Amino acid sequence: MKHGKKYLEAAKAYDKLTLYDKEQAIEIVKKTATAKFDETVEAHIRTGCDGRHADQQVRGAVVLPNGTGKTVRVLVFAKGAKAEEAKAAGAEFVGEMELVTKIQKENWFDFDIVVATPDMMGVVGRLGRILGPKGLMPNPKAGTVTMNVAQAVKEIKAGKIEYRLDRNNIIHVPIGKASFSQEALLQNFDALMEALNKARPSAVKGQFMRSITLASTMGPGVKVNPAKI
Repeated sequence: MKHGKKYLEAAKAYDKLTLYDKEQAIEIVKKTATAKFDETVEAHIRTGCDGRHADQQVRGAVVLPNGTGKTVRVLVFAKGAKAEEAKAAGAEFVGEMELVTKIQKENWFDFDIVVATPDMMGVVGRLGRILGPKGLMPNPKAGTVTMNVAQAVKEIKAGKIEYRLDRNNIIHVPIGKASFSQEALLQNFDALMEALNKARPSAVKGQFMRSITLASTMGPGVKVNPAKI
């Protein structure tokens, strides 16, 4: 993979093989985020899980104390009083079957997260093949299938992120923007690490977090020492 001049210059600013303390890693990521836009800072955690086994799945959500720096558009499937609660909490789109049809027929995806009340999952289930591959299907473990839609919407707006294993047993999540202060990114990173440690499956033997890499959208990856987390 070819990299641009800015990336290559940024990569010279640190040692790729060194395992840095989290504070140092965040400092380097901020310095190497040189794009003309406000880059997202992401954490990539390679785990010792084997996601092919149900008892080694890792999935959940955590509210980052300083948010993600991104405006999140929320779609809620609810009816009656719950629909009104969702609207009052700030959900951009609220509805029932009409939204299912819109997604199916118009390939409409002007939203980032989907929330649903349990009684609407029969309807939402029709979108499984569309929302599933995009990681948008509501899930109780992530807190996106709930009767308390108002709280769910408010938490998402406040910076709630979902984490899950990909097919290579790696977790990829945003922890903020490069413009955030060092302290804000550190607080978000610590909140994520605490949530992941709590979510560690008991079936996983040996080291749970095998490697941790922080990177901005266009910048090089900086390795964090997992032994110090």
